[in-house]
Amino acid sequence: MDASASTTSVQPGAAQAANVPHRWRNLAVVSGVSVVDGTEAGLINTVFPTLAAALRLNSGHLGLIAALGKIASVPAGPFWIWLSGRIGRRAALAATTVTGGLFGIAAGFSQNFVQLLICCTLMSAAVIGGSPIAMAVIADSFPDEQRARANGIFFSSIQLAGIVLGPIMAAFVAMPDGWRWALWTLGGVCIVAGFVVLAFFKDPGIGAAEQQLADLTREDRAKAKVTFVSVIGLFRIPTYAVMMLSRLLSGHLLILIFGVQFLVTERGIPNSTAILVALPFGIGYSVATLGAGFILPRLDRLMPSRGRVMMLQFAQIAFGVIAFFGTQFRYETITVYAVFWALLGACQGLNPPVNRPIVTAVVLPELRGQAFAIWLTVFETIGWALFSLLAGALAAAIGIQGVFFWVLVVLMIVNGLLLSVLYFTYPRDVGRVSETLDVRRRQTLSD
Repeated sequence: MDASASTTSVQPGAAQAANVPHRWRNLAVVSGVSVVDGTEAGLINTVFPTLAAALRLNSGHLGLIAALGKIASVPAGPFWIWLSGRIGRRAALAATTVTGGLFGIAAGFSQNFVQLLICCTLMSAAVIGGSPIAMAVIADSFPDEQRARANGIFFSSIQLAGIVLGPIMAAFVAMPDGWRWALWTLGGVCIVAGFVVLAFFKDPGIGAAEQQLADLTREDRAKAKVTFVSVIGLFRIPTYAVMMLSRLLSGHLLILIFGVQFLVTERGIPNSTAILVALPFGIGYSVATLGAGFILPRLDRLMPSRGRVMMLQFAQIAFGVIAFFGTQFRYETITVYAVFWALLGACQGLNPPVNRPIVTAVVLPELRGQAFAIWLTVFETIGWALFSLLAGALAAAIGIQGVFFWVLVVLMIVNGLLLSVLYFTYPRDVGRVSETLDVRRRQTLSD
């Protein structure tokens, strides 16, 4: 059944769904918080060289900090969503960034590796909560046809802000104890961001952007309760299950971890030059993310319920093809690699404006926070860990180029082919959600 199966019952709330109050202000707030949280979470990587010299650490210590931070994120993501159901998303969103800021400030006072490790792990567990909450808020602020654009703006702004803030944060390393000042400064910014959330964020409420529910009261929209059984039931949604598996096969995560290392060790490019590819990668990501948000609605009108699947599939296969030519052949200049990295960033950037609306459309409103928490903080973390460990082990035997061939090329093309299943499951799952919301509307109005 196509998403357009519901007709007359969706019209009364269409105007309200398309104009949820405070939606753009909320988008600006969650984007700003995500920028601050993401910058703080990645700050250790930026200042680690000077930090390592001060505390006598090495790359192994950095790997342990990163690994434990990811592990802590697995239970922390669902926890923050659970807490948001108890104290409200506004309070939970403020709590994630304030708590992360406090642990960041504490990390700046570390006198040894153990103290640093504990503070950074707790900081990662705190700031991870903002991501699934933000995704659920965007889903409740914008109707289906506008979610790609909203997600495109959200992710492109984060990427562009990261490009700007990265060098600013790196400037701290030139100062005496600059790494401490960087952690203290950004921790303070996180705390301020928490108060900005309390002052300016207005929770639209569950289901505010659904045509069937938008003209109902907030209390009526929130009648459906989240239970353990309903959360487990997410895995019985065929489209959601495919998206989970696809997340585990998303080998493009590896380019962010080993990309510079590949250029240095396999191509002999100096570290100071190789790191420059991060800029075209980020620009390609930002342009594609923003552009996809505006292109996808038009594609949806041409190919209802299947246009976004086609774009998602294209992003995976195109990444694999470009990775083949970009990593399996030797080029003499960094400029050529910069072009390939920009194209790889663009392919990766096509994903957020497409995959988030796909997940949103097949999950009932009250379960979207849990769905994103599982998807982004559990499955993505498992994928990150598997690819990092696998690549590290195989690189010694077959080289990073060989690892890139099997993960960035072969596995990404397999991932793209797997998504063909969505052409069959996605329209049916969207139809089921639409039917369920129609039933809820009729039952509410008849009470």
